Order: sequence, then C-alpha cells, then structure tokens
Amino acid sequence: MIGKTLIALVVTFSLTAARAQAQGNVGADLIVINAKIFTGNRAQPEASALAVKEGRIYSVGSDADILDLTNSETDVIDARSRRLIPGIIDAHTHVLNDLAYNYNVRWDGVPTLSRALCMLSEQAERTPEGQWVKVIGGWSPYQFEENRFPTLDELRKAVPDHPMIVQYAYNRAFLNRQAMQELGVGTDRFPQLPDVEFEMDDHGNPTGVVHGYTWLFLALEAMVPQPSFDEQVSSITYSTHGLNRVGVTSAIDNGGRWPYPEAQARVNVLARDNRLNVRMPFVDLQLGEGGPVNMVDLEIEAITKTAPVSPGQNLHPTLTHGHVYRGAGEVLSADVHDHENFDHPAVIIDPETMRRFVVEDVAKLIERRIPFRMHASYNENITPFLDALETVNETTPIDGLRWSLEHAETISPENIDRVKNLGGAIALDAKMALHADGFVETYSREKALETPRLRALVDSGIPLAMTTDAFRAATFNPWVGISWMVSGKSVSGSEVLAEHNKLSRAEALELFTKGAAWFMNAETELGAIAPGHLADFAILDRDYFTVPEDEIRSITSVLTVMDGRVVFGAQEYADLKPELPAPLPEWSPVRYFGTYFGEK
Repeated sequence: MIGKTLIALVVTFSLTAARAQAQGNVGADLIVINAKIFTGNRAQPEASALAVKEGRIYSVGSDADILDLTNSETDVIDARSRRLIPGIIDAHTHVLNDLAYNYNVRWDGVPTLSRALCMLSEQAERTPEGQWVKVIGGWSPYQFEENRFPTLDELRKAVPDHPMIVQYAYNRAFLNRQAMQELGVGTDRFPQLPDVEFEMDDHGNPTGVVHGYTWLFLALEAMVPQPSFDEQVSSITYSTHGLNRVGVTSAIDNGGRWPYPEAQARVNVLARDNRLNVRMPFVDLQLGEGGPVNMVDLEIEAITKTAPVSPGQNLHPTLTHGHVYRGAGEVLSADVHDHENFDHPAVIIDPETMRRFVVEDVAKLIERRIPFRMHASYNENITPFLDALETVNETTPIDGLRWSLEHAETISPENIDRVKNLGGAIALDAKMALHADGFVETYSREKALETPRLRALVDSGIPLAMTTDAFRAATFNPWVGISWMVSGKSVSGSEVLAEHNKLSRAEALELFTKGAAWFMNAETELGAIAPGHLADFAILDRDYFTVPEDEIRSITSVLTVMDGRVVFGAQEYADLKPELPAPLPEWSPVRYFGTYFGEK
C-alpha cells in the first residue's frame, strides 16, 4: 500500500513539473503585428502578424490570433502598417573579397558626381600618411546626375597629397601621380598581365587611366596597404551591417583572393561570439600564389588536407546555414574565365580549352561530389561548357549534384533548356542595372533589351536567383537590381529591358528570396514567411508593392531580423538594433559616411 502511494505521488509530482515546464515554454519569443506581410507562401499569401520561437517562425496569421501567443517574456513589435518581406538572400556576392572594406570610400547610391568628389576630398583630409584614398567598385558613372566619369583633374584636385585609386567595376581605374609612383607604372614593378591598357597623353606618358580585367585589379589591390586582422574583422562587421540595412539576411560568399581557410578565420571571430549578423555560406576559389595553377586541384587539396571540410558542413557553432561550405567556384580555372567587362567585346574562350577543362577538372569535382559554380557570362562560352559537361555526365553522372552557371547574361533559350536537363541552376546578377548604358554602346540597345532573358528564365522553371555580385563589380544594394527588373530602366533612367522582358514585383522579389534559397540548400527553410521557416525578415521603410517604380531602388529596411533576433533597426526601431563596435581604423570612411549613401 505504501509503495503504491509513493508511486502515485512520484507520478503526480512529475506530471505537475512537466506541465509547469511546458507552460513556461508556451508563447512566442517575438511577435510582429499590424504588418502587411508578403509571405511568399502560396497557401497563405498575405497576413498581418507572425510569431517567432527559438529562431523559427511558428505561426502566421491575424493580429488577434498571433497576440494570443504572447506571454510575459514576449517582445511585441508594431509594424505600423508597413510592408514585411522575407529576408533577402544574395546568392552571389563577395563579402570576403573585401576584407579592406573599411578602407574604402563607398560611392554606392551617391546621386551626383560633385558629392562623390567632395567625399574623396573630405576623406583625403583625415587619411593618415602612408595610407591610400580608395573607391573600389559599387558605383557607376550613369548613376550620377552628371552622367559621366570623373576627370583626372577633378580627382587630383580632390586628393592632392595621398596615393589614390578610383576603380570602376573590373573595367578601369583612375590613378593619381602618387599612386602611379607607388605602383611602379612604367616599370617592372607594375603587374605584367595581358590586356592591360593605359591611356596616354600627347607625350606618350600614362595619364593614370588604366583599362583591364579582373586579374589586374586583384593584383593592384594586393599592392596597396593591407588591413590588420582586427581591421578585417571590423570590415566584415560593417559590410554585413550595410547588407542588413537593405534587408539582406543571407549572403553566399562566392570566393575571392582570400581563400579557405584563411578568410574563414576572420568570420570565426564573429561566429564564436554570435556577432555574425547574416547567414554566410561560402563557395571557395583558390588562386594560388601567382603564376599558372590548377585551381580545382588546389581546391581539393585545401578541403581534404589543409583544413578538411565536407560540402554542407557548417563552420558556425550555432547558426543554421551560418557558415556552410557549399563547394568550388565561381572561378574554376583562370584559362576559361570570361570576365564581364561590358565596355569591351565579349571575351571568347577557345572551345577546345573549355572542353579540356571540363573533362579533366570539372569531372574531378563531380566524382568527389563537390558542388560547383561556374562563371560564364556569354553564351559563346556557355555552349562549349555544356557540350563538354554533357559528355562528362555520360560517364561520371552529375546525378543530383548541385551546380550552377553564374551571371549567364547572354544565355540562349536552347542553353537554358540544356542547363535544366543537366539539373543545374543559374545565378544571374543585376550588373545591367548599373552598366547597361555601357553595354548599349558596345553591343546595341536592341541586344540590351533582351539581356538577360528574364522572362524566359523565370518561365523555364529552372532554379534561378538574382544576385548583386558585390562589392566591386556592382553595388551590394539588391533594390537597385529589383528596380531594374520591374521598371526596365538602368540607374541612368534609360530603357534597357523590353516590355515583355520585365518582371512583376512579386517575381522580382522572389528571385532574391525563394529562388535564392535553392543555392543555400535551404528552400524548405528560407525565402518565405511560413511556419517552420527560419525567422529571417525585414520591415521596409515604404511599401515595395505600391510605391512608384522610381522609388524602388531607394527602399531600405527599418527593422531586419535574422534568426529571430534584431540585427538592424532605424527610425522608431533604432533602439532595438545591436550595438556595434566603432569601425577600425579610426580614420575609416565608414565612420564618417556610413555603409551606403544617406546612412549618415
């Protein structure tokens, strides 16, 4: 009898404790109400409220339904009838290629050349001796009211006493006299690379304007003063802050001059303290130490011997999809890299060189089940790549391995079908938003109107994303690209997309959300506001779906949430944003200008 009584007491106590524990866990960590939610979920396309628990969305619905999920510890945010969207995913960018981000003046979004020059002048006054004044990509002359490049005289006047480089995409750079001297222009110290062209004055001397391709500008960046380790970590902090400000919550880093595992050591500093405010899967490329190398062999060496890591392995200790190795690319061989300089005719790769590269090197990646991403801008190079890949697939089946073409601006309908049949995807980029006016001069407006074939690509059903390819080739602001896809207009206001080639606002946004999630192997967890999805979203400063088209590129976030925590806040939500350490170095342009024009 006593034994039965004890058992009953134990059971009763256990049930009471379990109920108390369950009641303590009932309710949301975070609730957003009074929002115009674009869910991206066809089963529930619109809602006004959502609830977050432990980093995931667990309910979406009306304000009344969601408010029932509050408890004493729930944070409730009133969106005040603003538009809420899934967190933007940039499926191809280069955060880790810009570990000197804090050294650079950003001209992204600057409306006039006169203001851009003033920014240079102001920065020159605070830059210490021994350092450079730099603008490294992210801008276009067509964004300025003046609709032109700066002159060398204007740049020299703005920066009279420091070396200066102003780089336009991977197309050209402007150097003052001090910079030319530091770089050894006209001597053996200057990189001896093919297709480098200096503009000359009447006396046959270099003026300071240099034209080239990707390798030239990577070489020049390695020759200027380099940031310290702590400055590199600070650069990641502020470049990702800039991403959060425009609603980006995930950014796939697509390789650069800092290879695995070197670049990842900087990210690890933020990851270990839970200060990485975007999910940052990465694709790796290995450039070697100079001279001809087999980049695929170096990649295999890096991930199997130098610092073993498996495709799909997450290096972040706590954040889902936080810092996952997603394979090799985007450059897999220097010999078949076709660049994307729209100021010059297309770089066409010898078909036999392309065939040999695929058969001998891409096949190694397929055999080892290493996902890969292939930079291919022009259809003339995509065709022989696919010819060879189809041949390899016969003996070394791709069989579901995720692979993609990157950029693919001029891909044909026939080649879209071939990519689909091979199980591939395409990551487009929005460079035409900034550089289409140059493309028109090189090729024609008629060709620009069909570049890329947005409508055909969307209708094909192929896994598809729009990306920025920031921070050098184009701006990191996805709204500039979204504006172009919807309006058909470049930043100059020129019509550069045919009417039938434009996208609806929902279609354009989905290429930066649901479509981009495929590239993270996260299409069931990201890209939509739906129960079970990760809690990544942004509340916008204006309603994307109703504002005039010419305002779309100016949209910013007022509240960005990643993994259920606020990573950016502005206006009435400014007090919710995390405190960031001051930018390093003390003279950093970011400290004075912010990460994007208008932030400060």
